[in-house]
Amino acid sequence: MNNQPELPNIDTAYLVQFLTRLLATPSPTGFASAAIELVEQEVAKFPEVQLERTKKGALLLTLPAENTTPTAPKRALTAHVDTLGAMVRQIKADGRLELTEVGGFAWGSVEGENCLVHTRRNGIIRGSLLPREASVHVYDNVRDGKRDNHSMEVRLDERVTNADETRHHGIEVGDFVSFDARAEVVNGFVKSRHLDDKACVACIVAVIKALHDANLKPAVDTCFLISNYEEVGHGGSSDFPNTLEELVALDMAAIGDGQASDEYHASICVKDAGGPYHHELSNKLRDLAAAYEIGIKVDTYVHYSSDAKAYWRAGGDAAVALIGPGVDSSHHYERTHTDALADTTRWALAYLLNN
Repeated sequence: MNNQPELPNIDTAYLVQFLTRLLATPSPTGFASAAIELVEQEVAKFPEVQLERTKKGALLLTLPAENTTPTAPKRALTAHVDTLGAMVRQIKADGRLELTEVGGFAWGSVEGENCLVHTRRNGIIRGSLLPREASVHVYDNVRDGKRDNHSMEVRLDERVTNADETRHHGIEVGDFVSFDARAEVVNGFVKSRHLDDKACVACIVAVIKALHDANLKPAVDTCFLISNYEEVGHGGSSDFPNTLEELVALDMAAIGDGQASDEYHASICVKDAGGPYHHELSNKLRDLAAAYEIGIKVDTYVHYSSDAKAYWRAGGDAAVALIGPGVDSSHHYERTHTDALADTTRWALAYLLNN
């Protein structure tokens, strides 16, 4: 690939700082408005970006190319700000809470985690998620007992012994529950819950800042959808303009046995549980990575889908592809490296600046 434009500098410290702020903002699917607002406030610092809240509560950003008006974006990037979480299913007789999960996680992955119950009218109540039979000094099956929504419960940090006392604190069925992210930055690693997909939202914000700082515009009119329902399968099913020709989803790359991805590189997924992505667009992205000497991994995922596939399932006809940083222990206590975040950002910039 000849005569490609030089990529602007990426403010990696800014990327990580914004990511940690975003991780500290609870946003389980269906309850992501605070995180959407945080992204909106941050991107509002860059006046060339047009901002719009969709009817669904997502955030649609539009960035025009040089000497054009943003009336017909042909390209889009998307990442989702919603995360795994839960809702109150039942207030139990002893005042503790049974939950119903939001998103696809294993209950054992959040065992022992602190959490917040977001009441409708009485603020936030602190608690912890534990097995009903948690004490090894009392129960026989603590080690081998099944973990599911019936065996797990929230122990509230309030003096409650029955359902009425719990309701007195404003807790009701349907209240959202968020799990603590516990974000840390250590030796270049970022470890936290909910890197899926707040890491990629931070990459998109860093892309916009890099273009702003360098006074650059994308090669063609581009929009960015920060979606809020991806973890339940329909975040990218709407809100894109019908003029779209290409859509690139930014989402985490899963790491494990049989996978090529690792924590230090960006990856491209060429096939997931919904089938292959658009071959020509995937090849275009791989060629761009080679041209800019961005070391990438190529992977397939059998238990995975993305907002790009949600767009296709809803009838979208643009070409779609999927890239993102490698993330260890997906849907558990996750970890990635700043090298993967920076390369994902550089890759997205390369895509935006080239025809």
